[in-house]
Amino acid sequence: MSDFNTAPLPERMIMAPHASALGLTLVSIEKGRGVMAAPWREELVGDPETDVIASGVVTALIDHTCGLAINSAIGEPMPIATLDLRIDYLRPAAPRTGVTAEAHAYRLTRTVGFVRAEAWDVDRGDLVATAQAAFMLNTRAQPLKA
Repeated sequence: MSDFNTAPLPERMIMAPHASALGLTLVSIEKGRGVMAAPWREELVGDPETDVIASGVVTALIDHTCGLAINSAIGEPMPIATLDLRIDYLRPAAPRTGVTAEAHAYRLTRTVGFVRAEAWDVDRGDLVATAQAAFMLNTRAQPLKA
């Protein structure tokens, strides 16, 4: 794997220390869209009696996936920051299952990017969570080397 500062965007998203610690994986990426997954692991369980992945893992997955969608919409990696992330949890994930999230960057302004996301476990039609987010685009910074 490359150095974080010179790695391509998809690698960069899973090399981030938080994403790496959670074991997040890149499923797919296209302009303005990204799909990432968080595997089920015992150390990521929120309640040992239910064996359900912790909601904080789902939050981190959605945030990373939204960032991936924003950077892929911009076309070149740039520093961004989460301004607002609203997640509606619809139900707990199924026991002993991972979660997948897909995000779509639907609008970019000069300084802010807007994203919608969905997360599911086994059935894409039975969502675990939906999200809406806004990201600050650091337009004053030099783009990150791709």
